[in-house]
Amino acid sequence: MLKFFYNTAPNPMKVALLLEELGLAYEAIPVDTRKGEQFDPAFLSINPNAKVPAIVDGEVTIFDSNAILLYLADRSQRFVATDLHSPERAQTLSWLMFIATGVGPFSGQSVHFRHVAPEPKAYALNRYDYEAHRHWGVIEKHLSQHEYMVGGRYSIVDMAFWGWARMVPYVLGTGEGTWTTYPNVKRLLDVVHSRAAAQRAEALKSQHLFKTELDAQARKFLYPQNERLGDSTAP
Repeated sequence: MLKFFYNTAPNPMKVALLLEELGLAYEAIPVDTRKGEQFDPAFLSINPNAKVPAIVDGEVTIFDSNAILLYLADRSQRFVATDLHSPERAQTLSWLMFIATGVGPFSGQSVHFRHVAPEPKAYALNRYDYEAHRHWGVIEKHLSQHEYMVGGRYSIVDMAFWGWARMVPYVLGTGEGTWTTYPNVKRLLDVVHSRAAAQRAEALKSQHLFKTELDAQARKFLYPQNERLGDSTAP
């Protein structure tokens, strides 16, 4: 049985969605990053980058959420263009990497500097807030002209989008007013979220009680770089 190493952050959740859409049997194995379980030697042998998600599928081990999406979609020949040289496949790769290298990192850093980092942080927050808005603005414009992210049909790109789109009000710190600016992001988010597979993926949150406290131990595991700064400047 396929093993799925996860927590409930955006990147593992997009993989959970695809697993549910495909109806694959899998063992969900929680990795509590606030307890430092990502640094366990057994997990590091699966993902030396100490991040979730990761999967083990027989003799195949693969990490990085977008790599996993491509692998599973290609494996099943579903939710992805199978002609490697088609325009739809090219668009799939382009938008998938846009989410992987732009939307995800800038949204994640916007969360960090808005909700976690200590003062002074105006410069950093301004940069990441601006870039998060810019990236979501690119998607909003694209979705104003397209029903789905790629090819006029539901695909792994929409699943990658869903993982982060669920968090946009928190990412941008704009609450429900967010959707006035990004109505088409909300439209596609609602479409994906209404799917039975999305509800089953969300139900993973209740299968394991992950640590929620951002105490000194959790900060040590999540932000090990702060040891270089000393306690006075660490969040």
